[in-house]
Amino acid sequence: MGKAAAALCSGSTCGLVSILSAVPCLACKDPPGPGRPAGPAMSGGSEPGQAGRGGGAGLGVPAAPAGPGSDTYKGWLFKWTNYLKGYQRRWFVLSNGLLSYYRTQAEMAHTCRGTINLSTAHIDTEDSCNIVLSSGGRTYHLKASSEVERQRWVTALELAKAKAIRMRNNQSDDSGDEEPASQSDKSELHSTLKSLASKLEDLSTCNDLIAKHGAALQRSLSELENLKLPAESGEKIKAVNERATLFRITSNAMINACRDFLELAESHSRKWQRALQYEREQRIRLEETIEQLAKQHNSLERACRGAPGLSSSATAVSSTSKGSLQPAKGEASDEDEETEYFDAMEDAPAFITVTADPKHHRRSGSNLSGASEGHPEDWNLEDNVFESANQTGDKESMCKDVLPKKRRRTRIPDKPNYSLNLWSIMKNCIGKELSKIPMPVNFNEPLSMLQRLTEDLEYHELLDKAVKCESSTEQMCFVAAFSVSSYSTTVHRTAKPFNPLLGETYELDRLDELGFRSLCEQVSHHPPAAAHHVYSKQGWTLWQEITIASKFRGKYLSIMPLGAIHLEFHSSGNHYIWRKVTSTVHNIIVGKLWIDQSGDIEIVNHKSKDKCQLKFTPYSYFSRDVPRKVTGVVTDADGKAHYVMSGTWDENMECSKIVQSSTSSEGKQKTVYQTLAPKVLWKKYPLPENAENMYFFSDLALTLNEPEERVAPTDSRLRPDQRLMENGKWDEANVEKQRLEEKQRAVRRRREAEAVEALEEGKDYEGYIPLWFERKVDPLTGELICVYKGGYWEAKEKQDWDLCPDIF
Repeated sequence: MGKAAAALCSGSTCGLVSILSAVPCLACKDPPGPGRPAGPAMSGGSEPGQAGRGGGAGLGVPAAPAGPGSDTYKGWLFKWTNYLKGYQRRWFVLSNGLLSYYRTQAEMAHTCRGTINLSTAHIDTEDSCNIVLSSGGRTYHLKASSEVERQRWVTALELAKAKAIRMRNNQSDDSGDEEPASQSDKSELHSTLKSLASKLEDLSTCNDLIAKHGAALQRSLSELENLKLPAESGEKIKAVNERATLFRITSNAMINACRDFLELAESHSRKWQRALQYEREQRIRLEETIEQLAKQHNSLERACRGAPGLSSSATAVSSTSKGSLQPAKGEASDEDEETEYFDAMEDAPAFITVTADPKHHRRSGSNLSGASEGHPEDWNLEDNVFESANQTGDKESMCKDVLPKKRRRTRIPDKPNYSLNLWSIMKNCIGKELSKIPMPVNFNEPLSMLQRLTEDLEYHELLDKAVKCESSTEQMCFVAAFSVSSYSTTVHRTAKPFNPLLGETYELDRLDELGFRSLCEQVSHHPPAAAHHVYSKQGWTLWQEITIASKFRGKYLSIMPLGAIHLEFHSSGNHYIWRKVTSTVHNIIVGKLWIDQSGDIEIVNHKSKDKCQLKFTPYSYFSRDVPRKVTGVVTDADGKAHYVMSGTWDENMECSKIVQSSTSSEGKQKTVYQTLAPKVLWKKYPLPENAENMYFFSDLALTLNEPEERVAPTDSRLRPDQRLMENGKWDEANVEKQRLEEKQRAVRRRREAEAVEALEEGKDYEGYIPLWFERKVDPLTGELICVYKGGYWEAKEKQDWDLCPDIF
């Protein structure tokens, strides 16, 4: 037995390492080991006359790599053809993520019998020698001559599949990227970073394989310990030796990949330093240029107005590309101490904002290009509305205590401290839709996605104040602040809400307390889509259909809400439409989870054609800018700017009225807005006490899952697994979650069978029809969306829920 193991290690280890070095995970450029053929020729055990002898048949020898990063693996395997012929011997070639097979080696020059794309294939093993590949609806049953040979092929296939998936994702991710700068250093740096990222992915793939082989080895050792019969012991010990050899080979491949990664990193470290120094110098020059432009513009503007000189001892403040304000020490400045500059959106004309003193501002002609002026007196006339927006402190909290007729709960049971290995679940989910991944409740919070949608109404009073605005551009400011406020609850909320079941609903009837009532319904399961309708007696209606698209990329999770949000004011008829930005959850595998919002929001008033462009700046480690920054400009139908919006999506939003704007003609075109002092439109409510132990829920979120009477039997409050999780019974919640999901699958299978039956009979099958919403074509966007058709609140009044499905 010892001699056999030694022979196995000495005679095949070198060849196996060479084989693993040829597959894409290792990307090794070393030549084959001594005494091994370098071309496509087979070892003696793979000659046609030796098929099935002692494990020699089917052994593949790697061909010489065609180029850097290429992989080729060849050998004999038996492929199932049909019940008459059974398994037939075929020559298989694995190259560039494609597995092709031929009847003989000679056929490689002219006839390919079939090709399997591994990037979309599923690899499975039935017994000690069989391999099952599923791709494109077809299943291929392959058989190797021994378990060791089967493991060699499975390892090569899994590594090739991992590389094929990475190449496909990189192509899709790079398709929308901007072209790199013309400097050769930047192009070389970009290429280096991509190479390092590829090496890091190789390490991750090898780590998965080591864990897989280690688990198999551990199972064999456990079986060995439990054996009593001597005859069985010999066979099991032989299996343990084979698996130990495979584990050692994979470990060596892992070490080689680590060595390649470190050598590459060390050889390029100096290039990184030079590139970083170059970017720093460019940044400093840009800061100095913008500072000089701001000073020159302020001097020219004051000279044109004939305004008196300001204090010469004031501190110069300039805006950099990061939007932060840096004082220039020891320099005299003509600018006021309260002067502020705001950086522009990347996709819009750059602008700088200068806060002006209304007492010193006089309307006069300006010879600057693109100048537009406004009345500072208008800002004072509109103060009655904006001042009410500033009173978000004690006055609103007092109103909250006085208005409600029902006392709501202020806490929920504390979150249990359960530990769970996230990677053990996520490693098999890379590239999949998040809604199709079975997740335990350990990653959830005790709220459904329908309740999270309703939580966007936490700052509904912004829309109540917008109703009172006479100016459409002023009203746009409140709508923009409301669209940003919906993200304030996400800053600490890294847990995932429950995916609603098809037909699940959620109502929030606060008509008497807060003046609005809301209804959500899950109208589609794959893809998951929820319809939402809100009516307020204050004079506005909001509706939306949101489909959540999400992708897990290994290091981060991207959540992309698809669908338009509609808001209509009853008295003015102003109809606003906007869409949400992308949310990204970082540090999925290692480190503390944190959420960022990035992208642009365009809010359009389809009646007056006013627009507001908001930019959510993504977080950057190298930026000195305020994190979670949001900036924007409100313009009318003619493109004239009226207000500048600024703030952060987790704290507050301010609005500044533009009294004059001009376009500088020096260097890069930049618009300078002179504004009055900003006014706070929205400020986040503080979190309740002990919020860190209650999933960081806000005051409204704590009440969303509070039990209520007379709700529909499909309401999220009645969902059993969600209720068990809220009460801290996570194990029971996981069992209940599996039961509900299996029940939903059974209903879907029955619906699919009905569709097939209707098709065979030549009848039309409508599929699932939402209960409280109906699909219509939106006249403004042209999209097919679900809108509220009525009947829910009437059914609640009568307690007539006969139409509701049994989903729980």
